[in-house]
Amino acid sequence: MAPEQMAESPEGGVPLPPPRPLDAIDQDILQMLQVDGRASIRSVAERVHVSRANAYARINRLIEDGVIRGFGARVDHERAGQGTSAYITLKIVQNTWRTVREQLRQLPGASHIALVGGDFDVLLLVHTPDNRSLRELVLTRLQAIPEVLSTRTLLVFEEEDLEPQG
Repeated sequence: MAPEQMAESPEGGVPLPPPRPLDAIDQDILQMLQVDGRASIRSVAERVHVSRANAYARINRLIEDGVIRGFGARVDHERAGQGTSAYITLKIVQNTWRTVREQLRQLPGASHIALVGGDFDVLLLVHTPDNRSLRELVLTRLQAIPEVLSTRTLLVFEEEDLEPQG
């Protein structure tokens, strides 16, 4: 495959092949793994009516193609000691997204980072133990990043995960 046909992974690592169309079986596998990322190959194969070898090969291809980015646990942040959540909007110096993104990845409690269009440039979701920690994160850590021009903090009162539940 020619290098110009390869897309870079979101983490900036290994180049990914161009996206392939997903058939109904691939879609069913994805849906099943979103509900239960710990499902066995045997149970996946039985549910989508393919052999274990076929299910294994399809899951590996979905991983290699970057469709499946990983497997993890859905965390109740409050029960895990991270009871304060906030979305923070940032305005940044033009053309500094990659530099800012790398610094935001290092922040304790950073959960989601998005480059967006509109009244601000970046949307950051953070989870911290309490309001004092959130204040420290915003006033000391974020505003110390030279490329950050301004921030606005939106405190989350309640949230709900809309991903499929197991």
